Order: sequence, then structure tokens, then C-alpha cells
Amino acid sequence: MPTRVYNQNCPIARGLDVIGERWTLLIVRELIGGPRRYSDLRAELPGIATNLLAQRLKELQESGLIDRTDLPAPIGRTVYTLTDDAWQRVLPIVQAIALFGLDKIDAMDASAITPLNGFLAGLLLSFNPAAATELDATYRIDIDGRRFEFAVSNGHLAKAHGEPAVTLTAAAADLIASRLGGDTATRKSALRRVRFEGDRKAVAAMRDAFALHG
Repeated sequence: MPTRVYNQNCPIARGLDVIGERWTLLIVRELIGGPRRYSDLRAELPGIATNLLAQRLKELQESGLIDRTDLPAPIGRTVYTLTDDAWQRVLPIVQAIALFGLDKIDAMDASAITPLNGFLAGLLLSFNPAAATELDATYRIDIDGRRFEFAVSNGHLAKAHGEPAVTLTAAAADLIASRLGGDTATRKSALRRVRFEGDRKAVAAMRDAFALHG
């Protein structure tokens, strides 16, 4: 299956040659939450053919945007993760597209109430780099049984490292309502149902960095 290129010597075209193919950014989106197995990606991207997923993963590896790691026994499985380069250069693109599309989703439709949308609306799009310039912490987010892990390092989102400083547990519906609820009372009520575990200062710093004040 050949890869299409634009054959134009401009930064936009060159960038799209790498990340502009169908499904590529959605694969990156899935890896924001931490390591994923091939089967995890297949489950979260039900419309993609298995051979196309394999090709996209190979292309992303060759571009230096994802790593493939074979975990030792007894786990004995292969996982894919974003590289530091992807966190620094591609994640802002994903955030910008998600922000553009946020007001285009139907928050009242049940199909929107997913762990991923809760993560995107409740956490990723609310990150404020200016409030996180001195942070260096890993966070664990449990949303309706799905786990996301990432870090904040010197004002940037990054790959998780070490044990989480804070664990946040929430329902996707509450995280989405906390951002897209129709009125202030609804948004604050949803946010008050979000649970935090960790040192008080670490929780306060996370609340500041992600505007999680009810």
C-alpha cells in the first residue's frame, strides 16, 4: 500500500507527508494516554483494517514518532509509545485539532460519552502551560475503567515517568459536563464529583495546571 506524498517543498506539505495520512493522528491520539498494545489500538479504532494499522505504525516508527517495545516475561507483550519528539512536536497539533472540533461534537448524544472524550475535554484541552512551568510530575487518570497516564514536565505534556503524583478518578460524563455543561452550576457540580488522590500540594498544582477548580 503506497504512501501518498504532496511533492511540495513547503513545511506544511512536508509535515502532512508524515502525519497527514488517514488514521495517523488518531493513532497518535490513542498513544497520548500511555503505552498501548496492537490489540488495544485495534479495539479503539474499529474502522481501520489490520494491515493498514500495521503500516501506519511502521511509518510512525520510521518517522521517529513512536517506539515499539517488547516487554520481558512474565508480561511478554509488545507495546507502542510516543517518543519525546512526538510529545514535543505532534501533540500540540493534536490539541489544536481537538480544540477546533470540540464545539462540533454533540455533547448530548450518548455516543460522545466515552473515556477518550472525557480525557480530551476534561484534561488535555484544559492544560495551561503557564501554570505548569515548575511542574515535573506523572498523573494517572481513570475514566470509566480506562486508564490514561502522562506527565507534565517544565510546562509541557510528556511521557509518564515513575509513579503518579496524583490519581484522578472520574466518569466521562462528568469530565465532559465540567467543560461543556450548559451552565456554570452544571459544570461545577460535575467537577465536584471528580476524585483526586495524592499529596495536597500535588493535587493543588494539578488543579491549577488543568483548570480543575470547581
